[in-house]
Amino acid sequence: MNIEELREFCLSIPLATEDMPFKDEYLMFRVYDKWFTVIPLGDPDLSIFVKCDPDYAIELREKYSAVSPAWHFNKKYWNSIQLNGDVSDELVKKFILHSVDEVLAKLPQKQQAEYQALKNGEINT
Repeated sequence: MNIEELREFCLSIPLATEDMPFKDEYLMFRVYDKWFTVIPLGDPDLSIFVKCDPDYAIELREKYSAVSPAWHFNKKYWNSIQLNGDVSDELVKKFILHSVDEVLAKLPQKQQAEYQALKNGEINT
């Protein structure tokens, strides 16, 4: 997966936005203004950072050599995934969607219900 495909996938997530709050070092993807995927643009090996359930984060780090604690992030919740490693594009997408779910789980119930209704096509943006 290249950076354009990665960006396109992240922006296909309902209500996803992107920005670069730290000059041109990181491309951030957000839902409800909460980060779900971060791309460090200076990384020559192309990796992403995704939020993760703490137990699942450990499991993934043990299973895949391309998954490690995310540098400069809370390592309990954030994984770094090297895209040219032993993780398929489909798994990368799964990890990104898991990250969105982790972000949504921390939001108020009203926003969670609103997002679910949007995702299910019950409301339009």
